[in-house]
Amino acid sequence: MTVLDGARERWVRTGGVELCVAELGDPHQPTVVLVHGYPDSKEVWSEVAARLADRFHVVLYDVRGHGRSTAPSPLRGGFTLEKLTDDFLAVADAVSPGRPVHLVGHDWGSVQSWEFVTVRRTEGRIASFTSMSGPSLDHFGHWINKRLKRPTPRRIGQLLGQGAKSWYVYLLHTPVLPELAWRGPLGKRWPGILRRVEKVPGGDYPTPSLPSDAAHGAWLYRDNVRPRLRRPRDDAYAHAPVQLITPLGDAFLSERLYDELELWAPRLTRRTLPAKHWVPRTRPDRLADWITEFVTAVDGGRPEVAASGKHADRFGGQLVLVTGAGNGIGRATAFAFAEAGARVVAVDRDAEAAARTAELSRLIGARAAWAETVDVSDEQAMEKLAEKVAAEYGVVDVLVNNAGIGMSGSFFDTTPEDWKKVLDVNLWGVIHGCRLFGRQMAERGQGGHIVNTTSAAAFQPSRALPAYSTSKAAVLMLSECLRAELAGQGIGVTAVCPGLVNTDITSTAHFAGVDADEEKRRQRRTARLYGLRNYPPEKVADAVLEAVVRNRAVVPVTPEARGVHLMSRFVPGALRRLARVKPPL
Repeated sequence: MTVLDGARERWVRTGGVELCVAELGDPHQPTVVLVHGYPDSKEVWSEVAARLADRFHVVLYDVRGHGRSTAPSPLRGGFTLEKLTDDFLAVADAVSPGRPVHLVGHDWGSVQSWEFVTVRRTEGRIASFTSMSGPSLDHFGHWINKRLKRPTPRRIGQLLGQGAKSWYVYLLHTPVLPELAWRGPLGKRWPGILRRVEKVPGGDYPTPSLPSDAAHGAWLYRDNVRPRLRRPRDDAYAHAPVQLITPLGDAFLSERLYDELELWAPRLTRRTLPAKHWVPRTRPDRLADWITEFVTAVDGGRPEVAASGKHADRFGGQLVLVTGAGNGIGRATAFAFAEAGARVVAVDRDAEAAARTAELSRLIGARAAWAETVDVSDEQAMEKLAEKVAAEYGVVDVLVNNAGIGMSGSFFDTTPEDWKKVLDVNLWGVIHGCRLFGRQMAERGQGGHIVNTTSAAAFQPSRALPAYSTSKAAVLMLSECLRAELAGQGIGVTAVCPGLVNTDITSTAHFAGVDADEEKRRQRRTARLYGLRNYPPEKVADAVLEAVVRNRAVVPVTPEARGVHLMSRFVPGALRRLARVKPPL
């Protein structure tokens, strides 16, 4: 049984074809129309549709010549954008007479939907449009022309890059061969290719109609691509709010294609996703959240739903958990994700500080924020936290293991109890977070990201920081190992190495081998030194968000951290000699 087996079906006649239309949800709610791409059928949307059906009237239809819809005769000239627009209007009139629909398109479903949302005869029928992995052919044509007329090395590089990604378009224009391939070996192997390359899970997709769908769909390219790229329309302006979702790992489309999209879609909200091309199958939760947010905002008269700021388009609706969020880098990171529209879980052993971070996160822009109190070194407490978060808030999309403590003192002055304390928090706290929340990400199967806060001390030996440096070096290696293990599941892992940052960790660090008065003196002196350096935690938070967006492995943040990192790679002997110098405390 597929997710769509419980859907209501109807047939819509238009332009000599019959379209198979499936409906889910309450017809009295706003209508969301999902349009599939190539070589898909409507079942590519089944997971997203199921998540939207509780809130909306969800409509899916097989594009002409695909799935259970009939094909035009002859095929040549039967798939033009004008005829596809006729089909859309026929479906919209049948499922939502007199009320505009919210349009969502992926791949060629997005390409044709750009036509729908930019031609005059559809004005008033589309309330909003969510586009993913499919540009307007008109916008693409102007993008190409601009780079050909005013070539620069950068623009030529962009043209060549997209040209390489478009290799399949050239093949689909060849006669007969695509049809033979799809009806033969390629059609049989395609499900396995999707699983291996795109990490698409099995299930009700793709359907048995794939070979004929792909053979018919080749005419989408032949009927439209060359004519539109040669003579792109000059009036291809969107007459409805647009939400653009860009998978950063798309093998077929460059992110640069959308650089100037605001010229064509003035009411534009941008989102990006660390995923490959087939996001309706690999990221249904995230898409359903963003579609719900956008449709609800548009219906409420607020089409500009993205938050402001550098990373405003990145984390809307995502669930982000930050440990050590009561102050310093943790609090700044929670605020940065809040400004980017995320839902934030602020975790700290100080209940009041965690509550304050959550409260301010909501004021800054978080869709929601909660405070949780836990000692990250307590395995049972962390297990209870993971169960509670999953049950009440959902599976975490981004985990930031930031909680840590400082520890200074020579090796022989550092007691076993000191070692246990620093390793319990700095290393075991990270292990608990990765094991518990990382497992939930992996079991969900929709990717995610883990950020572990380590330190420049992870690369730099020090006679004054043996316990602290050891704990942070262990976190660095743990992060590298996890990155290798989880890469195949779409989960990124980043080790962030801040360096000298002005936070409270210096005033609370333990100095082994000295009495209480001397420890206080050294804490004050170290805090003054870090204060004079005055590198703000907000810059570290920006680096964390950028690292998640770009899926970076190791991120030294401050100039001194970057310098030490380079030295550890190219002149490690110099670092070893520096380690012998007694620090001025």
